[in-house]
Amino acid sequence: METRGMGTSQGLEPELVSIPGSPRGASTPEAVTPTGQRSRGGEGEPVSAKSGTASPRFLSPSVSSALGTPMKRVLVNLRGYLEEVGHLTKLNPHDAWLPITESRHGNAHYAAFHNLNAGIGFQALLLPVAFAFLGWSWGIIALTVAYFWQLYTLWILVKLHEALPGRRYNRYVELAQAAFGERFGVWLALFPTIYLSAGTAAALILIGGETLKLFFQIACGSLCSSNPLSTVEWYLVFTFLCIVLSQLPNLNSIAGLSLIGALTAITYTSMAWILSVGQERPPSVSYQPLSSPSFGAAAYSVSNALGIIAYAFRGHNLALEIQATMPSTFKHPAHVPMWRGAKVAYLLIALCFFPIAVGGFWAYGNLMPAGGILNALYAFHSGDIARGLLASTFLLVVFHCLTSFQIYSMPVFDSFEAGYTSRTNRPCSVWVRSGFRVLYGLVSFFVGVALPFLSSLAGLLGGLSLPVTFAYPCFMWIRMKQPPRFSFDWYLNWTLGIIGMAFSLAFSVGGVWSMVNRGIQLKFFKPN
Repeated sequence: METRGMGTSQGLEPELVSIPGSPRGASTPEAVTPTGQRSRGGEGEPVSAKSGTASPRFLSPSVSSALGTPMKRVLVNLRGYLEEVGHLTKLNPHDAWLPITESRHGNAHYAAFHNLNAGIGFQALLLPVAFAFLGWSWGIIALTVAYFWQLYTLWILVKLHEALPGRRYNRYVELAQAAFGERFGVWLALFPTIYLSAGTAAALILIGGETLKLFFQIACGSLCSSNPLSTVEWYLVFTFLCIVLSQLPNLNSIAGLSLIGALTAITYTSMAWILSVGQERPPSVSYQPLSSPSFGAAAYSVSNALGIIAYAFRGHNLALEIQATMPSTFKHPAHVPMWRGAKVAYLLIALCFFPIAVGGFWAYGNLMPAGGILNALYAFHSGDIARGLLASTFLLVVFHCLTSFQIYSMPVFDSFEAGYTSRTNRPCSVWVRSGFRVLYGLVSFFVGVALPFLSSLAGLLGGLSLPVTFAYPCFMWIRMKQPPRFSFDWYLNWTLGIIGMAFSLAFSVGGVWSMVNRGIQLKFFKPN
């Protein structure tokens, strides 16, 4: 149910209440205010232009008349104050101890920074890989449909953050519980959201470590060839850097990091496709989709490619958390600055995703390596591009992976600390909080070392986490807004939700098949 002012806008006819001392039968309409109090419209009691309701009358008419105008002014001022501070919202005192809701000073700029940092990044580097399996037509169609689909479901999540009066759904799991029930909602949403955050963190360690290794190889040249670090050691170096930055306490405190991550992501994705398009294409480039030995193998490859595209739009598990960092009152709800920042962020995301997918596929065709466009840039043009420019591109990737790790890990940190505070009934100390984050960083490192398949892991992550972005919000809208049966809204959300669940199953199977088929020898980058 959408938050609206009570009254005739909800189909309630105004009641007729007799006025003491008035002629028999005389009456005046009575409106219902947002606080549930009733007030009579009439002379001397103007209706608020913003709220659409009359000033409340907390006391009986006779007592209110006896108190006179000064008391009425006090009551009107009290109503305005209650609206300003958001009197309808019941706050959980434990929220002040948790990283997501510890600070509520966010704004539209923070929303844009966080959405950009979460929504754009290394997954864009793999979009040309998906095009190599889908070809021009189906690749562009799939990317376009996915972009507008996820933009619609993002709007749903922003609107449902305060879908009911008196309640803010600060986390994705909380909204799932409200929509699907306490137990079923946790079962549906907890695993994919945690899996998405943890899986993204593991993938970031892999891509960050490999890119850091390439940066030092390019920057140092022959000086670094005497006793170089192994790939696993570079993963460990990158993990250490992530753990150091993860000591920032809450989501608002990493807004500066998100700004850096957004700027670096926009820069290196733009540099990747511009440098690729500006170089001479390989002589044997072809734009025919990669062939497979059997129909089943082709189907699995296509589903894995679609999973890569789905995984590119993976930031919806953070939308409610980002909105939770903003203050929200009755007059100034949080969904207004959140949607303003999200629109700017996703416009910039489109300006990065489409050029890198189209430009990367045009430059390399089906010769695109499994590691993505940076792998292709290094393999085909490492001798043609200035060493400083190539090293700068890789360094920007490292910076972005470091910042993106922070925002994707924050829901996991929040879950750890929520379990601790619920058992001890006190906030985490600095040492406990640091211990959780060090442990999480090391676990992500071990998972990344055990599963070093970027493109295949992206397909599997896209399949398992696809309902979070493409399906669950549609079902949540139906459950909480209850659109009329067989209306356009009802048909649209049921159709998108069912198709999203079917795609999730297909993409997950394709991702598993791709991992088994490629084997452990597949790496993010294969330097010469």
